[in-house]
Amino acid sequence: MRVFRGFHHRGIAPACALTIGNFDGVHRGHQAMLALLQSEARHRGLPTCVLSFEPHPRDFFAAKAGKPELAPARIATLRDKLVELERCGVDQVVILPFDEALASLPAQDFIRQVLMEGLGAKYVLVGDDFRFGAKRQGDYATLDAAGQAKGFDVARMMSYEVHGLRVSSSAVREALAAGDMAAAASLLGRPYAISGHVTHGRKLGRQLGETAPGAADGFRTLNLRFPHDKPAAHGIFAVLVHGLAPQPLPGVASLGNRPTVEDAGRVLLEVHCLDWPLAPEGGYGKLARVELLHKLRDEAKYDGLDALTAAIAADTEAARAFLATHAAQRRQTTRDRI
Repeated sequence: MRVFRGFHHRGIAPACALTIGNFDGVHRGHQAMLALLQSEARHRGLPTCVLSFEPHPRDFFAAKAGKPELAPARIATLRDKLVELERCGVDQVVILPFDEALASLPAQDFIRQVLMEGLGAKYVLVGDDFRFGAKRQGDYATLDAAGQAKGFDVARMMSYEVHGLRVSSSAVREALAAGDMAAAASLLGRPYAISGHVTHGRKLGRQLGETAPGAADGFRTLNLRFPHDKPAAHGIFAVLVHGLAPQPLPGVASLGNRPTVEDAGRVLLEVHCLDWPLAPEGGYGKLARVELLHKLRDEAKYDGLDALTAAIAADTEAARAFLATHAAQRRQTTRDRI
C-alpha cells in the first residue's frame, strides 16, 4: 500500500476508485465499505484509494473555537489506521492536512481540485451521512450531480449494523469509554489494540515492587506513546503483547496520563509483562502491538509510591487471573472448531 501526504507527488495513481473519511478505528462498517470499494474497483480496472485527513476535522474546529472538549476521543493512531487499511486491501491512501484552506474550500472546488484534478476519481463511494466542503454544504446529492455532469460514478453505502446496532466510530468510542472491551471488539471485528515503538521512560517501574511477589526485578514496563491528547480508552487493562517474542506475552497495562508520577499531561501506554521475556534493555526500539482485552479499573492518583506499588501488584494478579481464563476459553474454542 502506498501512502501520500497530499496529492502532488510522483507515483500517485492517475485514476482511482475512491472513498473518503476519517476511518478512525477501521471498524466493521469501514471494512464493509472497503470491501465494496474493492469490488467496484476490480470491475473498472482501477486501484482503490482512501482519502483521509489529519488532524481530524473535528479536532481542527474544536481548536479553532478554543473548545478542546469538543474534539473527539481518538480510537487509533495514524500508524494503526494505516495498518488496518492495508489489511483491508487498500492500494493507496492520501492524507490531506485539514487546515483553514481545506476547511474553507467550497464543495464544488473540493470536487474539482481534490477529487478530479488531484486524485483522478472515476468512482466515489461515500457513507450515508457524508458531508463536505465549506460549512459542510456538500452532501451526497451534490456529489452525485457533479458525477453525472463530470463523468464519474458516485455511490452511497447505508449504515452497517451488528446485532441491531449501527456500527460507527462513535459507537466504538462509547464502548471503549465504558471499558466494554468485548463490545468494542465486536464493533471492530478484532480486539482493540495499540501499536508503536517501545521508547525509554523514566525507569521508575524497575524501582517499584522489588519485594512484591513475582516482581523481583521491579515492575519493568514497555512504554508506547499515544500521540493524541484524548485516547478513547483509558485505565488499567489485562493485555497481550505481540511482536516481542514468538508467542503473545501476557501483561498488565496502563493507558493514560500517569497521575501519580507525572503531571505533563502526555498520554502513555505502559505495559508490564507478567513474565519478563527480554534482556533488561531488550525491548527498546522494537515495534509492539498491545491488545487491550479487559479493563480492570480506572486510573487513580495515589498518595505515594508505596500505595502505587500495592495497586500495581493487585492489578498484576487480577490480570494474571483474567488471562488464564481467557487462554483456557480460547483453547476450548479451538477444540470445538476442530
